[in-house]
Amino acid sequence: MSLLLSMEDCASDGDNYCSDRDSLDGIENEEPEFQCAPPKGSTTKVITKESLLAAQREDLRRVMEMLSLREHHARTLLIHYRWDVERLVAVLVEKGKACLFAEAGVTVVGHQDLDSSLPSIVMCDICMEGRPGGETTRVDCGHCFCNNCWTEHFMVKINEGQSRRIRCMAHKCNSICDEAVVRNLVSKKHPDMAEKFDRFLLESYIEDNKRVKWCPSAPHCGNAIRIEDDEFCEVECSCGLQFCFSCLSEAHSPCSCIMWQLWVKKCRDESETVNWITAHTQPCPKCHKPVEKNGGCNLVSCICGQAFCWLCGGATGRDHNWSSITGHSCGRFKVEGEKKSERAKRDHYRYIHYYNRYRAHTDSFKQESKLKETIQERVSITEERDSRLRDFSWVNNGLYRLFRSRRVLSYSYPFAFYMFGDELFKDEMTKEESEIKQHLFEDQQQQLEANVEKLSKILEEPFDQYSEDKVMEIRMQVINLSVITDTLCHKLYECIENDLLGSLQFGNHNIAPYKSKGIERASELTACWKSNNRDNYLPSDHEASESDRPSGSGCSDESGCSSRKRARKDGVGSGLFDLNMPAEVIDRN
Repeated sequence: MSLLLSMEDCASDGDNYCSDRDSLDGIENEEPEFQCAPPKGSTTKVITKESLLAAQREDLRRVMEMLSLREHHARTLLIHYRWDVERLVAVLVEKGKACLFAEAGVTVVGHQDLDSSLPSIVMCDICMEGRPGGETTRVDCGHCFCNNCWTEHFMVKINEGQSRRIRCMAHKCNSICDEAVVRNLVSKKHPDMAEKFDRFLLESYIEDNKRVKWCPSAPHCGNAIRIEDDEFCEVECSCGLQFCFSCLSEAHSPCSCIMWQLWVKKCRDESETVNWITAHTQPCPKCHKPVEKNGGCNLVSCICGQAFCWLCGGATGRDHNWSSITGHSCGRFKVEGEKKSERAKRDHYRYIHYYNRYRAHTDSFKQESKLKETIQERVSITEERDSRLRDFSWVNNGLYRLFRSRRVLSYSYPFAFYMFGDELFKDEMTKEESEIKQHLFEDQQQQLEANVEKLSKILEEPFDQYSEDKVMEIRMQVINLSVITDTLCHKLYECIENDLLGSLQFGNHNIAPYKSKGIERASELTACWKSNNRDNYLPSDHEASESDRPSGSGCSDESGCSSRKRARKDGVGSGLFDLNMPAEVIDRN
């Protein structure tokens, strides 16, 4: 049972596999030669607490300028369309502005309509009581109710987690209430709830945005990651954690998210223990404890004293001979029992085959990570000698390529376990098709495996003790094998994407693409953004008050940062935006 105990280690090791800073991640981050700097115009951004407000306002500004809307209307539109500006524009072009607003619950009216005088006494249709006009509030859609009813309505919605889209109380009215009205009424009686409401609005940029997700680091680094391209990608946060953007697990390509989650669960839950027990034991019909047979006779006895038939599991007496048990016959159960047992044994051995190879490459990856310091020492010794060899970047590049290829190999075994098993694709491929594709995949896998082992062996050579000619020979071997392993990784991914997953009828399995330079490190999103003339943000058909203008549209200094943000930094003594503080509060401060 020692194997079963190691499965718990597999789960824990798997969790630390990509987050271990002494492994590939640490090597990539600590040394320039191991680090692949993100290309110019990186498509992945890190949103910190300081830049969250700026990231949200950037999208708000685009919508406000395009549609000449006030900020709360633009926010309502973006929340409805999950902060996808491209989708919003597509709906605008396809269906028009009226349909766009109607679907999102946006009602745009002029201030003269809202500011028209109310009668001295207004009948509230909710509490059915007459209220003075000053104690009532009319929203954009034109419905007017007393402030007490509005406040209670807002409180209920905030507590229910619907504060991002609070609808009007009127029957069959889909209009979304102005966030300024909500904040004003709630803050008078429940200031803490008003702060909660503001925080929900701010965090909606992450919670409701399919292109933005929190970094899954533990303890949490406080960052979020925004992508611009395909969501099936692997990213690296500024905290150093590499993870799959789609499922927020550790980076697991070429496994799909579904495959990796099943594999982790299989290891963590020790579900193979159940397979082993099924294959090698029978439950006692009296105490129901598993009993293992240690002899050839089909009459077994439990420690509780109960005798039973090994073939069918039925309780029997103890009288028997080599051919039968007295008073018991179960011939028709024998074939079924053997089939069940053989199937469980086959599944168990198949799992062990893939698990052992996955674990072997994982262990090799961790052992090879220790080469970093050893190689640096060898390079230092070689440089001290009077030698014509001065450039040792080939060693660092070869080591980095070894890590990348070893990681691909490690995750290729869980992929193969599910790709060619009966759990996921039994109805997608015939047995003959599965065998052909398995041979194709394993040929690619074995070629990569052989060259990775060659590269690993050469990099372990003590080149600091060799002559210059021998070092030059090793250099050429490392360079060639680095190119070969990179090419084979590309071919393995092409095989998976085109020949294996690409031929499936139901495309529920997607993998992050292979990148020779490694997982892209997200660049930080600046917390400052240039603001244009704030009048451009406002509706053209009426004058808006100062409070209706976008809260980040104050005049800018030469640096392009909002002067009001700069004033807050100087006055409060902190350069950070408070995540729990709404934009309007920041501007007032």
